[in-house]
Amino acid sequence: MSSLRRRSGLLPAALAVALITSGCGSGGSTSGSAGSKDGVDAKSGGAPLRWSTCAAPTTAQGGDGKAPGKDWECAELPVPLDYTKPDGEKIGLALIRLKARDKSRRLGSLVFNFGGPGGSGVATLPALADSYDKLRERYDLVSFDPRGVGESAGVRCQSDSELDAAAQIDATPDDDAGLQATLKANKEYIDACRRNSGKLLPHVGTENAARDLDRLRAALGDDKLNYFGISYGTELGGVYAHRFPKNVGRAVLDAVVDPTQDPAQGSLGQAKGFQLALDDYLKDCAGRTPGGCPTLDGITTLLKDLDAHPLPTTQSGRKLTQDEAVNGIASALYSKDTWKYLTAGLREATTRGTGTTLLILFDALNGRSPDGHYSNIQAANRAISCVDAEQRYSVDDVRKLLPEFRAASPVFGEGAAWSLLGCTGWPVKGGWKTPDVSADGSAPVLVIGNTGDPATPYAGAQQMAQRLGRGVGVQLTYKGEGHGAYNSGNPCMVTAVNAYLLDGKVPNEGTVCS
Repeated sequence: MSSLRRRSGLLPAALAVALITSGCGSGGSTSGSAGSKDGVDAKSGGAPLRWSTCAAPTTAQGGDGKAPGKDWECAELPVPLDYTKPDGEKIGLALIRLKARDKSRRLGSLVFNFGGPGGSGVATLPALADSYDKLRERYDLVSFDPRGVGESAGVRCQSDSELDAAAQIDATPDDDAGLQATLKANKEYIDACRRNSGKLLPHVGTENAARDLDRLRAALGDDKLNYFGISYGTELGGVYAHRFPKNVGRAVLDAVVDPTQDPAQGSLGQAKGFQLALDDYLKDCAGRTPGGCPTLDGITTLLKDLDAHPLPTTQSGRKLTQDEAVNGIASALYSKDTWKYLTAGLREATTRGTGTTLLILFDALNGRSPDGHYSNIQAANRAISCVDAEQRYSVDDVRKLLPEFRAASPVFGEGAAWSLLGCTGWPVKGGWKTPDVSADGSAPVLVIGNTGDPATPYAGAQQMAQRLGRGVGVQLTYKGEGHGAYNSGNPCMVTAVNAYLLDGKVPNEGTVCS
């Protein structure tokens, strides 16, 4: 059963790749206390990482079967499964890097997390590396699969066929029979997660991922963590800065998750954010192609029709449901570059009565490859979200929230509200009401908000900068569209971030790029 993911989504490049394709060793220091503000000592003498040529990313990582190339190296970092038992069972974190070009001026490693939660850094970094080519002058570009993701003890829940079947179930039930089907599907998914990954589930949260980041920093030989977090990666970065403020080097948080919001507030914010992006898309299309663009009324009518009559597609007999269409629309709103696919998909659905393009967009958001295999992004996203947040919502809770969510968005509101049932019945208790990201004593952290961001609305950057603390959170604003700012290529934003990461020049608080 799919829904808008609460904290983030795929990056534009990943969507583009999906659309086009459709039409390692051990090592690392283990000294230091897991809860220490000082973290792990980079000079403690742990076994070095053993880097070797990378194989193609796996299905679990969302790979397309192509190896990243001879310059890329991969390794595995062992970390404790349970940090309360640091000498106990270990799991391996999958790593990837591209070495800096200018060895004489090398600054160390720049570690990326691209979001999700559940996105594979091993698969994503090579796909997006061109965007960070300037940074490679002085940094090794490094990313990883966080615990529970991809090939880092990836969480497993349902099979490909079970996920396909679950996607056909109405996620916005209209009557009691529909509600019972939704609840049954949710229980079946949770039971599958417990059955296939029960031992992992208590240990895949963001707090442990932050501890892993410090192990990674030490294993890379860096005294400070230089970090680029995007979307959910900003939440991970904030939690890291809170736990290890003295170990923060140069850090950028782009497309910021609001650390003050509980899941209900976050889902409502996303419904508003995606509706804003949809409205902006409709205005832009109408300005370019008068009379030839979709309208909001037309979209809501299409979705109402799909609730009763899913559309045929060319995708192995699959049909486009209402829920898949909503998420397909959301998928295309992550980048202005993919608005053209949204126009094509809506025209195809309304004029030709087929749903192929919207279904492909849905698949891109949910980690389904053209050959029908799923990455583990859905499973990891659910597992990490549910072990983080302690809130568990009831059907009555959702019903009380529905009017506010529907008012926020006639397209995305209802699905965002019902998605709150995703952690109800989860076998592991959540850890926090909201994450603590206060980071007194940390170096300055750049916090970037995009006024048109659908998945992580702009207010989140303001809240993150404030919660990091005075002198730590430095906010930059991008007046643009899409999810994130740096990857937009906006010259003002790229120049400001590069000057900070490469030369240590902290931009003026409140810098605005457009």
